Amino acid sequence: MDENAIHQWLIECFGPVQGELAWSQFSQLPESIRSQMAAQGADQLPKPAEVQALIQAFTAGGLNTPADMQAQADQGPINVALAKNIALGRTRADQSDTTVTAEDSDRVARVMSEANLWLDTVCAFDPAPGQTQALTRAGWIEGSIDAWVKFASPVAQAVSEALTSVISQRFQGFDQGEISGMFAGPVPIPLPDNLKDPTTLMKLLGNTSFAMQLGQAAGELAKEVRGGFDQGIPLLKNPAGALIPQNIKTYTKSLELDLDEVTRYMALKEAAHARLYAAVPWLMPRFEALIGKYARGVSIDLDAVEDQLRDAEQINPESIAGAINLSNVGIEDTPEQKEALHSLGDLLALVDGWVDCVVWNAGMAHLPHLEQLREMTRRERAVGGPAEQTFESLLGLHLHPKRLREAADLWERITADEGVQGRDDHWSHPDLLPSLPVKEDADQAGTSTSADGQSEQKADTPATSVDWDAELDKLLNAEEKDSSANPITPADSDASNDQGHPDHEAPGSQKSAGKDSKNFDDGHPDQDDSDRDDSDNDHSDNDHA
Repeated sequence: MDENAIHQWLIECFGPVQGELAWSQFSQLPESIRSQMAAQGADQLPKPAEVQALIQAFTAGGLNTPADMQAQADQGPINVALAKNIALGRTRADQSDTTVTAEDSDRVARVMSEANLWLDTVCAFDPAPGQTQALTRAGWIEGSIDAWVKFASPVAQAVSEALTSVISQRFQGFDQGEISGMFAGPVPIPLPDNLKDPTTLMKLLGNTSFAMQLGQAAGELAKEVRGGFDQGIPLLKNPAGALIPQNIKTYTKSLELDLDEVTRYMALKEAAHARLYAAVPWLMPRFEALIGKYARGVSIDLDAVEDQLRDAEQINPESIAGAINLSNVGIEDTPEQKEALHSLGDLLALVDGWVDCVVWNAGMAHLPHLEQLREMTRRERAVGGPAEQTFESLLGLHLHPKRLREAADLWERITADEGVQGRDDHWSHPDLLPSLPVKEDADQAGTSTSADGQSEQKADTPATSVDWDAELDKLLNAEEKDSSANPITPADSDASNDQGHPDHEAPGSQKSAGKDSKNFDDGHPDQDDSDRDDSDNDHSDNDHA
């Protein structure tokens, strides 16, 4: 790549005026450095469109002047405006819909009205106040980014403090000097005097790097979410939630089903979540308390941070991304954190299991492919998608329940025994929530754990069920370690998962129609009762081993 090509690249990235200024700075570098940069191939440089999108995000993120940068370094561990604009940039790059059509808005209003009528007969909670919105992907980002920042800020603060601590304690004398500039590709970027202090600069870089990763993850997740409660917790300020028509259409095409049926199913899930959170005022504060309990215990391995910084080829947000990733620098969770994560997982499972139970009872007479849609949702929630896993690496939190099937079965048994009102009365206080049984092992035989993380002694009854979501997750994790080139999705694992699902129906329900659809299997093995009994006995023996 000769210097003329670099000159042209700078102009395409920054425009005629700024490009010529950048070229002037490049021309003033020593010949040896210019030759080294020119030796790079053109494929090693970012595309001009990517550079322009990043410049726009940085401009919107308040990084225009030295004073702005100083303010951002002092403001907090995450640059919220930058995160939002990077996420929005991802939706623009994907040519996402910029508006919701009148047809889609009407469909959302119609199916939400139907969903609430169906739920009235199987749920003791009133509809949530307000109207469910029809949102674009960008609208979902605008509405949810503040919630993600709130959850991520405690962890980001701990990582930011670790970065500055490493600079001041580990890199001898580095914090006493100055940083004269940085490089973005072959472009030298001079630093203003007030940012030449290494500690201040690391704050800014940590602030910016966390925002970039958070924004990229939110932008990717915006292509996957189909409702406001897809993560099991309310991320939008509208208590009635929202549906994202573009993503529902994409999902429907992948399933080759009727759009109205899939939208009705999504509406049932959204309305059920909204009713639960609107009727249970302690629920969301409980989630926030558990997330805060975990985040306050986050500890950073300073040696690992130092190694990440030493391996960074350049001092810029992308190069130090590894130093803010908890999977690289986080210290093993404390017992208190493990308890918080366990309680968080069980509470998420109870929420999703209740919604699963209610949606089944409300929709079984109206949705021919309800069982298949339900099974797909269970698998998606148990494993999580790539964007959710990115959030987990940043937050250290697992926001998908591992025991959704057990929780759904539990709520269905309670419904059969106590009725709709009795089931929903369990949400009147945290102490009244049912407990998910803990898998028996050497030190936890005969116990269960409530959503508050308290162990309770239970009767010695043999385990007769298998946590298929957890087993699926173990299988996927094991295969990812063997080969990361072809990651398995929940749908890809049907073949292995279908061999183990015991036949299950909600109390008083009948098999779903549409069972002959070529696009689905219902997750149940074709085996007779004796085979199933043998399988159950085998699992029981394993549990008591």
